[in-house]
Amino acid sequence: MCRVVAYYRVSTAKQGQSGLGLEAQRQAVLALCQSRGWEVIAEHTEVESGKVANRPQLTAALHRAKVTGSTLVVAKLDRLSRSVAFLSALQDSGTKFIAADMPEANELTVHIMAAVAQAERQAISRRTKEALGAARAAGRKLGNPNGAAALRRAGKGNAAAIAEVKAGADDYARDLAPVVADIRAAGKVSLGAIAAELNARHIQTRRGGKWHPSSVRNLLARLQSSVVV
Repeated sequence: MCRVVAYYRVSTAKQGQSGLGLEAQRQAVLALCQSRGWEVIAEHTEVESGKVANRPQLTAALHRAKVTGSTLVVAKLDRLSRSVAFLSALQDSGTKFIAADMPEANELTVHIMAAVAQAERQAISRRTKEALGAARAAGRKLGNPNGAAALRRAGKGNAAAIAEVKAGADDYARDLAPVVADIRAAGKVSLGAIAAELNARHIQTRRGGKWHPSSVRNLLARLQSSVVV
């Protein structure tokens, strides 16, 4: 079953207090989820202009969707298209996204991001060819350590790859730090208890799996080494 984190936004305090607009958004999201058999695990409501970059509930919704492997759902596509901050946060987080009034927008977003990735790949390919051309012009033999293999390794070697993996794991641990702190504050401090609570909250491991005492131990060790909690 697909899990969903819902995000609702209105622009004025008056609308927020009266529920005007919010209830319609909520009904649109719930109707979509019910029609597809999706489970709404969290709802976040924001009373803020779409022009404002600092939107705490949006940040919280993106965080919850990220750590639970859920899809972020909003009622109307204009919650996305009118907000540069929303677009930037969504793209940076990598969170799956659907608008209830136009579900295919998710596919459109994927295509746009794929086009950007393709453009970057083409740019990398062009730079590599230019580097190889310069190497040839300098009289280098491309089969030796100064050739193509060396140029590729210079772009991204083993050390860089390892560092990137570690940075990704550290980032994910930081995402989970407040969740772990909340679980501990509730009196669940053993590895097994923390693992059970993470699973109960639908929070996945970085690789999308279930939590076990051993994976919790690794997480706590990473948090401690990063002085996060």
